Amino acid sequence: MPVPLSPDEARPFIDTDQAPAAHLDMLNALSFRTVVAGLRLGVFEALADGPLPVSTLAERTGTDQLGLRLLADALVGFNYLTRSGTDYANSANTTRWLLRSAPDSFVPVLSFWGTVVTELWGDLETSVRQGGPTGDFYAWLEQRPDTLADFQTMLRRLSGWLSEEIVSLVPAPPADGRVLDLGGGHAGYTVAFCQAYPGLRGTVVDLPGALTQGAAAVAEAQLDDRVELRPGDLLTADLDPGYDLVLLFNIVHGYDEPQLAGLLDRVAGALRPGGRVVLLEPLAEVPQRPPGVADSFVRAFSLNLFHTQGGRAYRFEDLAKLLAAAGFTDVEQHLLTRSDADHLVIATKL
Repeated sequence: MPVPLSPDEARPFIDTDQAPAAHLDMLNALSFRTVVAGLRLGVFEALADGPLPVSTLAERTGTDQLGLRLLADALVGFNYLTRSGTDYANSANTTRWLLRSAPDSFVPVLSFWGTVVTELWGDLETSVRQGGPTGDFYAWLEQRPDTLADFQTMLRRLSGWLSEEIVSLVPAPPADGRVLDLGGGHAGYTVAFCQAYPGLRGTVVDLPGALTQGAAAVAEAQLDDRVELRPGDLLTADLDPGYDLVLLFNIVHGYDEPQLAGLLDRVAGALRPGGRVVLLEPLAEVPQRPPGVADSFVRAFSLNLFHTQGGRAYRFEDLAKLLAAAGFTDVEQHLLTRSDADHLVIATKL
């Protein structure tokens, strides 16, 4: 967590130029790497039932006792652990957020980003110099089942949080309509639309590994007879025509403009006249979003997209132009009340 500072300690770094703010960034980077190590080594789970001496904690985590003590002391310094005598314990914040059994556990998010930053961000400067990614993000992800599971869990939880509002904002499809969800492997949004409209049938297209959670979600919702899970690449998979609704949720930011233009052309070809495409996106440069955590995340996320996929967070104006060029009209933007970063963009095929 952020380096614990009193107001007097923070003032030289934040409110004046008396101390280098980058020193705090350095410490926070070390804090991030330290907590990721604690997570990977199972430190927090080992302490879930209460305090332990370092000898017992090392035995339970299969680690070197000296190395673990040094790691635990660093975690104490960053407020992830507490120490009383020779015993270590999870802090209240760690107990609430960093145990997988905790409600809305932050573990999938921290685990995913820990892997991304430690494995992919080492050559960030290269992608900035050359103007594009240094590898294939989704191929990298498919080779890491645990990281892919964390990624899909993040997206599935977001869908559970946002689905009700999103369904209410999208005009109702025909009673016997068809929805195509491109890249929605967890199937959370398709399930939500099919539950809201009993006559709707859905197709989810995504890479095979991404569809694992989707299969479980569809089965749990007892929608196997109405939702098809179809493995495929969004840019090359055959798309049947005649859909009433196409979902592109947290997808378009992964592509550069030429790729995105091609994807939107494919979407237009899959929709019937009057059908709608719906985009869920963390938009860049949103006047209604004040500086703060959400704004900082979107800017950093946009850099990550450029580095790992060649995409970025787009402005609404950029998306509106691309949609118009693909034959869409009546482009609308909706600010979601349940997220400071995510926005809904709806357009109709001419």
